[in-house]
Amino acid sequence: MVCALVWFHGALLFAESGAHSGTQKPQVLWAKLESQIREVDQNLDGVMGVAIEDLTTGEKFLLREDEVFPQASSIKIAVLAELYHQNQLALEGAPGKARLSDLYTVDKRDLVEDSDIMLGLTPGVTHITNRDLATMMVAVSDNSATNVLIDRVGMENVNALLDSLGLARTRLRRKMMDVKAAGEGRENVSTPREMMTLLERIYGGKALNKEMTEDFFKMLSTHKDNFITRGLPDGVRVADKPGELEGVRNDSGIVFAGNRPYVICVMTTYLGNERDGERAISAVSADAYRMFDRLGRASEYGRVVSANNSGNTR
Repeated sequence: MVCALVWFHGALLFAESGAHSGTQKPQVLWAKLESQIREVDQNLDGVMGVAIEDLTTGEKFLLREDEVFPQASSIKIAVLAELYHQNQLALEGAPGKARLSDLYTVDKRDLVEDSDIMLGLTPGVTHITNRDLATMMVAVSDNSATNVLIDRVGMENVNALLDSLGLARTRLRRKMMDVKAAGEGRENVSTPREMMTLLERIYGGKALNKEMTEDFFKMLSTHKDNFITRGLPDGVRVADKPGELEGVRNDSGIVFAGNRPYVICVMTTYLGNERDGERAISAVSADAYRMFDRLGRASEYGRVVSANNSGNTR
């Protein structure tokens, strides 16, 4: 296998080529994807960073990959990862670790804005598990559920997990809706490359065992309102977490395209219009899906044989 670093108009594409000339043709598709993303970026009134990785070949497209972006609710991916990490340690016999099955009694002191489910529960009466809290955090981005989980797993432990994976620029610095902390500069941040790396390493079994990895992505695939899936065909599985702040729109996750899963992280900031940021993320996602779906259905020569194809030629 020969590896090459290829620059397309200022964006870095990591390309791996094999011995057969047929394997060169996908690079044409990567180049076209780069051109499409560049057009979206050029037309966006704001700043966009992108990191895409083919989980089959390791090829990557990177744009402003090391710029630090505010994460908004996308940082909840890291909180979820640490919850699953601690659950795994607890099952292995480690004391003092949070378990998915641990119970929590709703406490009105934990309730904050943008908590669609928790604000409707009865304080002092309703008992739910950490898994329930995680579902609320992922599916409806419930901020109270997130803050309870941060307390239960420990902010310092979330950052220690990130450190162990070599992600020094991804930081959980505050709870949700802590405007004072955000005003003091304690923002939850990451880069497109590091969020991509976090998801790739979890997917590759470098953070969790097989059982926990599968359950983690099942949880992250919970149906939600996001930007990556807009414009994708119905039924495509996406494990992601979007984020929204004033002037900021993000979405990071894995798209399980048939035979060709990939990581996609798109971050936007300094937006003149947040809706434009959402549309930009969706456009990049749709362009990426079209390429990966094609690669997943085709041979190395580009031939697609569908299930209902009789094999006739002309």
